[in-house]
Amino acid sequence: MAAHNELGKKGEQLVLEMLRQKGYKILETNWRHEKEEVDIIAIDGDELVIVEVKTRSTDYFGDPEDAVDAAKERNLIRAAEAYVEEHDLNMDVRYDVVAVILKNKDLNIRHIRDAFYPGL
Repeated sequence: MAAHNELGKKGEQLVLEMLRQKGYKILETNWRHEKEEVDIIAIDGDELVIVEVKTRSTDYFGDPEDAVDAAKERNLIRAAEAYVEEHDLNMDVRYDVVAVILKNKDLNIRHIRDAFYPGL
């Protein structure tokens, strides 16, 4: 596996641990619908949470969360809609982005709740 893929998987594992510690119920990881993939699908209280994890080894080229552009948002929204329909859910959906910078032993995690809203 390429180094960047390993870094991404490590970031996702760290975020899973963090979310579990915060009391989130993890439903799915790396859930796919057609060409879209959702890193983590969880429940927080009465909300379904779609979590996009962006992991980098440095912020030299910008913050990891900056990689979640309008196209990525549209893909996540489409995937979330498919998940809700497939599982016949009737709950609010929230979109979070978690930015992870992991370099050697240094770790910085930023959890951005309500990072974007559908239709805005």
